[in-house]
Amino acid sequence: LPYVPHVPPVALLGKVTASTFALEGPRCVFDGHADASDAVWLAVAFANASGAFRNPLSRADVPLYKQLPTARSYMTLETAAAAYSCSAPSPPVLRVGGDTACRDQGRRDPCNGPLPSPGPYRVKFLLMGCRGPKAETRWSEPILLRRAVSPSTIDPAPARRGSAVVVIASILASLGAVLATAVLGALGAKVWGSLCHQNLAADAFIRRSYRTHHIPPAVPQPLPPGCVCSPPGLCRSAPQPPAPCQRI
Repeated sequence: LPYVPHVPPVALLGKVTASTFALEGPRCVFDGHADASDAVWLAVAFANASGAFRNPLSRADVPLYKQLPTARSYMTLETAAAAYSCSAPSPPVLRVGGDTACRDQGRRDPCNGPLPSPGPYRVKFLLMGCRGPKAETRWSEPILLRRAVSPSTIDPAPARRGSAVVVIASILASLGAVLATAVLGALGAKVWGSLCHQNLAADAFIRRSYRTHHIPPAVPQPLPPGCVCSPPGLCRSAPQPPAPCQRI
């Protein structure tokens, strides 16, 4: 079949690790070739050994995971063909190398154990019935796993910066300090001017004198012409009778 297996193109957590990789399931690939009793297998081989891989004639001849170091290939992820049909609810995403229990050498079932090295690896899907292989896909492009870094090769000291970077950083820091000083000075001057204005206004208010009841001094009423008060203390205001007067 013309289908080529591939790693999912979408963002996926842990899509490729040091011992596993994700693989997009062959949805709708085997429709029209599979029966209800058929199964789809995944063949995994080192990239330089995929050309020597031979399809098994029956399930009993399937190469096991524990033979990978010597046979350079194995088969795993046996799945009912109906799981990859077009009527399946969602396209499956497979994890190659995700079963750590496969390291138990006593297991005879086909396992999906962790891959022992970065590879690269190639994979293909194989449809098998009761009488052997019925259809298969093409081999994938080489898939290279991540390489673990030895702790002894990690430099704990940060990388040294070049002199140009240091000069630019110093200039930017100086400009930032000058700008901050100017802004703070402008704000301080504005606040100080506002406070001084408030103090002057308050002082003017305190010093200012107000007469809320300004009453002009009373003007003495003139005495009748030709009369004087004798003695002065006998003069009284109305309605008292005038003090005795003497003719001048």
